Amino acid sequence: MGRIKIVFWVSLALVAVLWLAADPDALQATGLFALRGAMVQLSGLLGMACMSLAMILALRPRWPERWIGGLDRMYRLHKWLGIGGLVLAIVHWLWSQGPKWAVGLGWLTRPARSPRPAPVNLAEEVLRSWRGVAEDIGEWAFYAAVLLIAIALIRRIPYRLFYQTHRLLAVAYLVLVFHAVVLMNFSYWASPLGLVVAVLLAHGSWAAVIVLLRRVGARRKVGGTITRLQFYPDLHVLEGEIETAPDWPGHKPGQFAFVTTDHAHEAHPFTIASAWTPSEHRLTFITKALGDYTRGLPDALRIGQPVSVEGPYGCFTFDDGLARQIWVGGGIGITPFIARLKQLAMDREAYSSRPHPQTIDLFHTTADWSDDAIAKLTADAAAAGIRLHVLHDPQDGRLTGDRIRAEVPEWRQASIWFCGPPGFGAALRQDFARHGLPAGRFHQELFEMR
Repeated sequence: MGRIKIVFWVSLALVAVLWLAADPDALQATGLFALRGAMVQLSGLLGMACMSLAMILALRPRWPERWIGGLDRMYRLHKWLGIGGLVLAIVHWLWSQGPKWAVGLGWLTRPARSPRPAPVNLAEEVLRSWRGVAEDIGEWAFYAAVLLIAIALIRRIPYRLFYQTHRLLAVAYLVLVFHAVVLMNFSYWASPLGLVVAVLLAHGSWAAVIVLLRRVGARRKVGGTITRLQFYPDLHVLEGEIETAPDWPGHKPGQFAFVTTDHAHEAHPFTIASAWTPSEHRLTFITKALGDYTRGLPDALRIGQPVSVEGPYGCFTFDDGLARQIWVGGGIGITPFIARLKQLAMDREAYSSRPHPQTIDLFHTTADWSDDAIAKLTADAAAAGIRLHVLHDPQDGRLTGDRIRAEVPEWRQASIWFCGPPGFGAALRQDFARHGLPAGRFHQELFEMR
């Protein structure tokens, strides 16, 4: 989470510092209406910076993924940039409208307006001529953005409605770009602030167009066909296999891909539950009915159905160089570990004469139980040469840090890899941190679409 906070706050601080450098007298304004003008500019600039960065991250760019720590963290940053943009847009709107309301209620007296200085060039004259339009459509775009972001954040709203409406934020963003270009203090354009704002708005606008054209990740998509489906009713889990086109680049265990089953639906992320075998070009995905989208998959999918697969993404790849690892898979969070088990089993078979480079304990805790699924997991663990601990919550109770430390006395030399419910992961992370485990040794998959 550290790098997410760094990017978020440094981005806002950079824009604020550049704004202050471009307008050093802004905070010395006397009177509410003079301060209002400065705060409208600052809040608007900060809000557009958040929205622009969020729009850029919506393209799932590869260049920041490894530094931030994976696409799961990029999506977390995208979410917080969206929330930050929403909060700043509300602040911007309140600074713009609040003093007007106070004047209307008789609480304030509007000071006499001094005449505007004459435009310095044709560009400023043209922008001034569009001020009224920019203010009006910017206000309506603000209302639309508030509604659409609320739909994205309120979990009770079905996922299907979320993905059907979320793309419309690109339209609202483009309107707000016009609003910002017209209404930003014209003198700012000649400063470093103007350059940074121009780059953000241009890149964000390009990203918005890509989103509206449904071209996100287009260069990383390959075709495929569903070749196998198996439903585990006791677990509410569907296991499927896809045969991909030969141009699939391969993946590491722990990575995921976006799968699109038809042109009416958005791509949805699924962790890959198989090791990569170049000669077979097959991917296994395991999904649990956790929402309206995944609940409908057993009825929506069929063998022979064409799909597109985009990826791979993610940095939850077990690459830390430590000889001791502890894995914790909560519920459907076992999926990335299954892929790693299969990879280790393949390596063990191919290099049987070599000693195993790592000692690994896998803890799988689940509220649901399937003899068939647990038998498969047990066989995979045995083939990979790791120690498996399975806990059925109703019978064995919850998995805790104390239980893990009791089973793995040398935990201080290990790294922990966790995938499962976010609250469970946060509790384990805090528990091990209190016992002295360095923060960098606890790896948690954070992927959430909303």
